[in-house]
Amino acid sequence: MKKEWIEQALLESQVSLEGQFIYGSNYTFMVAIQFEGEAFNAVYKPQKGERALWDFPGQTLAKREVAAYLVSEALGWAFVPPTVFRVENLPMGPGSLQVFIEHNPEDHYFNNVDSYRQQLPRITAFDLLVNNADRKGGHLLLDLDRKLWLIDHGLCFHVEEKLRTVVWDCAGDPIPDLIMADIEQFKEQLLTDGPIKWGLRGLISESEITALFQRAEKLLDEGHFPLPPEDRRAYPWPLV
Repeated sequence: MKKEWIEQALLESQVSLEGQFIYGSNYTFMVAIQFEGEAFNAVYKPQKGERALWDFPGQTLAKREVAAYLVSEALGWAFVPPTVFRVENLPMGPGSLQVFIEHNPEDHYFNNVDSYRQQLPRITAFDLLVNNADRKGGHLLLDLDRKLWLIDHGLCFHVEEKLRTVVWDCAGDPIPDLIMADIEQFKEQLLTDGPIKWGLRGLISESEITALFQRAEKLLDEGHFPLPPEDRRAYPWPLV
């Protein structure tokens, strides 16, 4: 199925509630999508099910999930499953809908890191760009075809440095040239009022878009992955 068709299906389909994911701080549901004779599952995160946080504005996490998808696509990395923000005809009101990735939940970063090894520099660069405050080991998924996907990006795009991740394997290493080239073209996209900038508006604030641009510039200027900070917690909890 083409990405554009999937996005349309997420936005316009009939949605049926199937169950709730019981682990996690915010309400998260499995839903069934029916559209033009096709069916698939999606993960639904309603805004009103978000737990209040002291450092992120209220009821913004679902939109941050969508912003992470747009950044992944703009970079050409296709890490994040198709994700949309939908307002109407959802069981618990407006929220994000993301294609559910069929996977083995026991097959994650900590017990199968070799399966992720080649992609670790891109994962690291992505999390630095979006300023991911919650990259747990279970947020890296391999689908049934062994393609890598990254999920759970509600705690991203803060203007202050918030990176908390289990993926520090590349710390101190030079950023590969191909990744630098992708970040350069992404930075150029942010300089114009093109699709990525318009897409991000309404999902994150103007100051957060500016901070995203500045993080891209910093990576390009420094040319290497940073070491874990010593002045604050660098790892999420729990780790998986």
